[in-house]
Amino acid sequence: RAMSGPPGLKPLVAVGQVTSTPDKELNFAACAGLVREAARRGACLVFLPEGFDYIGSDTAQTLSLAEGLDGDLMGRYAELARDCGVWLSLGGFHERGRDWPTTQRIYNCHALLDPAGESPRPCPARLGVPGPGRHLPRRTLLSPGHLVAAYRKTHLCDVELEGRVTMKESSFTNPGTEIVPPVSTPAGKLGLSICYDLRFPEISLALRRAGAEILTYPSAFTVPTGSAHWEVLLRARAIESQCYVVAAAQTGKNHERRTSYGHALVVDPWGAVVAQCREGPGLCYAEIDLDYLHRIRREIPVHGHRRPDLYGTVAAATAAGLA
Repeated sequence: RAMSGPPGLKPLVAVGQVTSTPDKELNFAACAGLVREAARRGACLVFLPEGFDYIGSDTAQTLSLAEGLDGDLMGRYAELARDCGVWLSLGGFHERGRDWPTTQRIYNCHALLDPAGESPRPCPARLGVPGPGRHLPRRTLLSPGHLVAAYRKTHLCDVELEGRVTMKESSFTNPGTEIVPPVSTPAGKLGLSICYDLRFPEISLALRRAGAEILTYPSAFTVPTGSAHWEVLLRARAIESQCYVVAAAQTGKNHERRTSYGHALVVDPWGAVVAQCREGPGLCYAEIDLDYLHRIRREIPVHGHRRPDLYGTVAAATAAGLA
């Protein structure tokens, strides 16, 4: 289990809402500003949304701007994690994988960085919190942050809402091939997903079985789908898994042909929205109370009540009954 924070304080997480454009430099400046602000407030883990690096205006531009995980941009975020002393959840990085030379397709990659490749440590002390024992000195970190995990989006968004939204992610993106085990962080055990994965409860339940306490869905929902489905899906994933759910989001006009829904938020294991961003770029904050999470799991032990011996057998049983 990740270490707890200073006495009397629960781990604080910060959830980002940004308006990425095709300009990678402007996007980095905006995201870095949010990370530094969150660090000053005492967050130990900062979440950025899908497309935090950029959102291209067309497929050709999207492919041309992509980098590898060992490229310049991820190196700059690793230095940012070190300098600020925070973990970074970077959801939806446009990754040129090792197969780029042969496929000319990218991966939608959720990268998790720790401050310096160290084991989880307490959250930094929060600004404005007085009293003895509340200050946690930062240690000197000499090496850049470390890539702890990389999850590649397994469910690609191919949708067509007539006259409103058309997306064909599979036309230029390779699907990931595995779910990444939850990672111990100072806030809890973190399960990684991305945006459209939110519509598939199987992945959230698999992460819960593997020990997840926090599920994260960095996203770039459109306005039509977001206004109808965003909050209800996030609350459903929290309730069924009895996990905290953290969802950073794109917001506003990314380019002339795309506008994102926003409403970055945090849901607790009871299904209550405990933090949400206002309109425009910014941050919202939430404490992660793992004692509360485990109390809910004890009081309504749905995990132990599941019947994996039955699930997936309906079609077979029906066929047998008709024979």
